[in-house]
Amino acid sequence: MSKKHSKPNFSQAQASEMVKRLFELMPSVLCSLPSYDDQNFYVASPEGSEYVLKITNTEDSKNPELIEVQTYAMSFLQQNGLPTQTVLPTTSGQLISLEEIDCGYGSQKYLVRLLTYLPGTTISKVPLTQQLLYETGKTAYCLFVFQLEHPHLSLLQREKYIWSLSNVTLLEEYINVLDGDPLQEVVKSVIHQYKTCVIPKRSSFRKCVNHGDFNDLNVLVQPCQSEGYKISGILDFGGMNSGYYIHELAITIVYMMTEHPRPVEVGGPVLAGWESVLPLNEVEKDCLYVLVLSRFCQSFVLARYSVKLHPENEEYLMISCKKGVHILHQFWELGKEHVEKVWFQDAAQLSDQK
Repeated sequence: MSKKHSKPNFSQAQASEMVKRLFELMPSVLCSLPSYDDQNFYVASPEGSEYVLKITNTEDSKNPELIEVQTYAMSFLQQNGLPTQTVLPTTSGQLISLEEIDCGYGSQKYLVRLLTYLPGTTISKVPLTQQLLYETGKTAYCLFVFQLEHPHLSLLQREKYIWSLSNVTLLEEYINVLDGDPLQEVVKSVIHQYKTCVIPKRSSFRKCVNHGDFNDLNVLVQPCQSEGYKISGILDFGGMNSGYYIHELAITIVYMMTEHPRPVEVGGPVLAGWESVLPLNEVEKDCLYVLVLSRFCQSFVLARYSVKLHPENEEYLMISCKKGVHILHQFWELGKEHVEKVWFQDAAQLSDQK
């Protein structure tokens, strides 16, 4: 987890100076963008080009090779037809620059990149039709169907990475942030289910690299010429880790539910889109419900913990949690059998229509 002062706190003047010095760009517009534990600025040039200046938190900045892998993956996926950002080199030809600057916590080192700006609106702000959810499930699978090759790929193992769905049991170290909250008992029960129902079956999961954060703020859409919306951008590869295909599917279902008026109806179309390219095996099907609940628990516990560290960023940190608390309670009460029946029947019906 990030420590108290690891999130960058650059002023607009400091960010503007960096853009000029590193990229010889004179910003006509430079403004802050919302973020979790990095710091992002929207940058526009006088010629109309648009960029995102991304300043990595001090903890992740200690591992430049991992940021290299993430940067490589974005470029690789973009070359293979997926709408991801790419990184612009500095005037000296570097894709990543290590900057030592005091932004309020003493002199510290931050990795800095200038990314292309992707147009569109976040999927959280548009109606989540069955077709759009289907395409979201399909896109989530397609992200890492490609075989990445990079000398530092092994760094994606990230054995202690708290957001990995392989590491749900690490939540026990943070569970005290829910002291006095009735939600704590649900979280403890989900962790128990994870230990008893998921871990023993993990050898049957198919391995892949996970984006790890395919959420409703990291997926951009634009209107289609016909009707509805199409996916136009996939953001934030900071959560990449070595995991399993079923983890990516579970994460996608979780975050598509947070803005939907009837969350239980989300799983079916996302699952149908996913299975149009990769049908689940029986063990993966059996673990999906618990993995979805596990991701909800990660989201709540870690957001609460982060708010303790960064109360000034509470509004952004709690975006997914506020609606998710109700969904977790609802799904826990409905139970595995009921939820799975809805998901798999809806997925089968939608697949028959395609």
